[in-house]
Amino acid sequence: MISRYTLPEMEAIWSDEHRLKVMLQVELLVLEAQSHLKLVPKKALSAIRKLAQVNLAKVQEKEAKTRHDVIAFIEHLEDHLGPYGRYLHFGLTSSDVLDTSLAVLLRQSAILLLQDLEHLLRALSTQARKHRHTLIMGRTHGVHAEPTSFGLKLAVFFDEFHRHQQRLKRALEEISVGKISGAVGTFANVDPSVEAYVCRKLSLRPAPISTQIIQRDLHASFMATLALIGSSVEKLAVEIRHLQRTEVREAEEPFGKGQKGSSAMPHKKNPITCERLTGLSRLLRGYTVTAMENIALWHERDISHSSVERVILPDAAIVLDYMLQTLTEVIQGLVVYPENMRSNLEETRGISASGRVLLALMRKGMTRTLAYELVQRCALETWRNGSDFLDTLKRDSQIRRHLSENDLKRCLDTSTHLKYVNRIFKRVGL
Repeated sequence: MISRYTLPEMEAIWSDEHRLKVMLQVELLVLEAQSHLKLVPKKALSAIRKLAQVNLAKVQEKEAKTRHDVIAFIEHLEDHLGPYGRYLHFGLTSSDVLDTSLAVLLRQSAILLLQDLEHLLRALSTQARKHRHTLIMGRTHGVHAEPTSFGLKLAVFFDEFHRHQQRLKRALEEISVGKISGAVGTFANVDPSVEAYVCRKLSLRPAPISTQIIQRDLHASFMATLALIGSSVEKLAVEIRHLQRTEVREAEEPFGKGQKGSSAMPHKKNPITCERLTGLSRLLRGYTVTAMENIALWHERDISHSSVERVILPDAAIVLDYMLQTLTEVIQGLVVYPENMRSNLEETRGISASGRVLLALMRKGMTRTLAYELVQRCALETWRNGSDFLDTLKRDSQIRRHLSENDLKRCLDTSTHLKYVNRIFKRVGL
């Protein structure tokens, strides 16, 4: 279901064909480094570069027999290299190739995800600027609070995803670690200069210390970053789902021509895309727990993490790629109803100004406790009777001794909630 929506680039990164090509790249770079150390003749290096080929089907055929992916890979290469095959994988252990290759794949994935985030930020920026002064009722606990602007709502998400952009950049750097240090990380059979050369060529840095593997706290941290981003995708999706409720109907996700909402009820326009994003975020958080459980391995290494990573790392990258693309499409095509926002804002007949009336009474010298009691009494009466808050306030003799009708009208002026919008936008870079 997911893959057909996903950018081909992300699918290609995690394909078996690409994985084997990166493994071959690592092996060839090791040979280059060893040739500089006079361990591999230049003639052999040149021949290996020309002759080395990767055929996925043939590697898989060998793996079915060897039950070892790297040995199958090496034997397949040796079939093409003849006597030069003896130089291949010299002094290495399987994880030298696998973990270094994995770092390359994670780097490539992170770069694509950063592009996805950039597209989402642009979409949020466009919509936030467009609705900078579009009044909407702010809600706390799902209940009317005070007015805000729809642009400010979106600006909050812009700021949040900008933080994720910075987090992912840091995660990209953190995960860019390779190792070519041998069976238990001691460099007993491979010179440290080989590791330095290979990592430099692959835009990685050598692990300061390793066992047979790169330590898995790095991968868990990377996964946690993806899950954090996914949680914010869910946060925005949930906001849209609430705004799309029939009783609210202030904004809704795009509904395409020919799209159907329900097999039984033709009138339905359900927020299925945002619901899908909500569900997928749970998957990413679950993967984070699994990645953390991969940290504790036996001694210098076991392979209990290996089978897990073959699922969670590609899947998480592909899922988040899909989520970010899809959310961008939702934001770009978001249907906004400013008139419904205004109508909903007026539905509670002005009681959202209760806080401003409270402050106005305090400025006139009334204690907070008394002012709160008076304003709350008027607000609750408005709730019960459906009357106009301004009329209820005007009828209260204690309030009128301190505030004129014009004073009260100024308290109920919703435009005051927009006076610092431009300053806030500037603070978040919009």
